[in-house]
Amino acid sequence: MYLTNSHVPEPIVYVIDDDQDICNSLTWLLDSVQLETKTFNSATEFLNYQRPQTPACLILDIRMRGMSGLQLQQQLNQQKIRMPIIFMTGHGDIPMSVNAMKAGAFDFLEKPFNPQHMLNQIQVCLQLAEQDFIEEEKRQEQMIKLKSLSPRESEIINLLVDGLSSKHIAQMLNISHKTVEIHRTHIRQKLGTESIAQIVNMVLMCRDRSIPAMG
Repeated sequence: MYLTNSHVPEPIVYVIDDDQDICNSLTWLLDSVQLETKTFNSATEFLNYQRPQTPACLILDIRMRGMSGLQLQQQLNQQKIRMPIIFMTGHGDIPMSVNAMKAGAFDFLEKPFNPQHMLNQIQVCLQLAEQDFIEEEKRQEQMIKLKSLSPRESEIINLLVDGLSSKHIAQMLNISHKTVEIHRTHIRQKLGTESIAQIVNMVLMCRDRSIPAMG
């Protein structure tokens, strides 16, 4: 049985294969270790599914009718959907496996796969997914705090992250040094931070997300 962090939702293993026998086999295998499984017979079916917010990994056949496994991986990457992927193939296609691994796949297994090895790899994937889930929750909490800043505070925090001192910020914004220091105090209070280093880490962690007034 896979044990998750107490406050993290139970994980899900998604299986996508146009061979229903493979889907059934993996469902049985994962049921035996009490892991929730959701199967799909096509990549399109998976994309149309409203996935819950929970740690998950993907067991994906590389060759399928319609959208291939590699094409699905590419689409997930484009949508910035992070999910550990284990590819399956019955063809032993080395070039495909190389492309899949370069695009971020966790592993590439040939059919018929060893059940215990598959379980071991899935458990590692779910541990990675749980870590990412916790980090994303933390990012979301930090983004909420950053969005609480006023436009002026956001302007100052960006300049702080760029390495400017309070004196230089005051000159650039044509305000007093004391005013900058007051803003810095308010920023630390709102963000719950004690140092500039913590503020910089928070901003850099969230900067690739859409944060109004953060620039």
